[in-house]
Amino acid sequence: MHRSTLRRKTRFAAMAAALIAGFGLQCGSGVGLGFAPARAQSEAVRAEVGKPLQQAAELLKANRAKEALAKVREAEAVPNKSPAEQLTIERMRGAAAARAGEPQTAIKSFEAVLASGKAGAAEQAQTAASLAHLYAQSKDWNKTREWAQKAKQQGASAADMDKLLAYVNSQTGDFAAIARDAQASIEAAEKAGRRPEENDLLALADAQRRTGNNAGQMATLEKLVASYPKKEYFAAVLSRIQSKPGFSGRLALDVDRLKRETKTLDSAEGYVEMAQMALQESQAAEAKAVLDEGFARGLLGKGAEADRQKRLLALATQRAADAPKALAAAEGEAKDGNALVRIGMGYSGLGQHDKAIELIQAGIRKGGLRNPHDATLHLGIAQHRAGQKQKAAQTFKSVGGTDGTADLARLWMRIP
Repeated sequence: MHRSTLRRKTRFAAMAAALIAGFGLQCGSGVGLGFAPARAQSEAVRAEVGKPLQQAAELLKANRAKEALAKVREAEAVPNKSPAEQLTIERMRGAAAARAGEPQTAIKSFEAVLASGKAGAAEQAQTAASLAHLYAQSKDWNKTREWAQKAKQQGASAADMDKLLAYVNSQTGDFAAIARDAQASIEAAEKAGRRPEENDLLALADAQRRTGNNAGQMATLEKLVASYPKKEYFAAVLSRIQSKPGFSGRLALDVDRLKRETKTLDSAEGYVEMAQMALQESQAAEAKAVLDEGFARGLLGKGAEADRQKRLLALATQRAADAPKALAAAEGEAKDGNALVRIGMGYSGLGQHDKAIELIQAGIRKGGLRNPHDATLHLGIAQHRAGQKQKAAQTFKSVGGTDGTADLARLWMRIP
């Protein structure tokens, strides 16, 4: 059974159960059998009306809605019904019809219940909410909106009605309305100090995509990662981040580092490109680790590119073997902060994290850096790799820049 259908049946089952529970048997000497809705004024119902309605109630309990409707029709056929008897019939018919998959019949009955003026506040809210869902089943979107708003005003679950309204907007293609409603829910949650609902964030991101609001979508995806750091949300952010206006191409390797850390580096091309960039940046040990991982995952070493990938691994393996000696020599010859930061990242690739952190910090202190924010970002990465999560978080918080470094630092902080 489709999930939305199951939810709808469950909702109407609960409504019918409440209705049945609200009927109390009234017996008296010389008085006909009657029902009294708990939410309305108790009035006697004649036996010829009450008996088939009692049977309808029992049939509804047994999930035999079609048969329950037949019993309601028996009650309806009784002549000279009082207003109280007619109201009782409408209540039962609405519940049975909703359960039986006859939305138009249920709508007519529930609207009659509300028009009677006899429904209490709780019944009005519940009935208005039921009408909103019934009109949605009938694809009458204007009426769905009308009754959903009424239900909210009368005290029905705002969350339930908001979800229904979002569904209506999606069916009618009104993605601007979806974005507006989802944004309002997110802002209300944030103002109250609560984590926004995941569905609200997803709805907003999708609506922004459909309306061409790329900047807004990126910001929403970052909120998704912040509140729900799932692999698929990291993948969505990282697949788009390099297209942000002003994002620097020099950060491509750092983007791939994040992809690898969040396990969203998922293609042979991605592994090969990252390894090549690492080799170009004198990060041989990191390049070898990347390729080893790609081969271990079965993404590399097969197909038309297998020989090329194996040659690349052989090159990275040789350079990684030479790395300790090469890094030591470069450290002795380093004349500026840029070299110290690069050498520090080389030691980080070798797993010598304390040495890496020391050298990167020395490079930052020395100054004269071409890209100071990159150096701070790399310090945070080295600390993260060393397991110094709190220090890394503080370092990432201090990363500035408008060319992508601050964006990457925020994402590093979201990794569980």
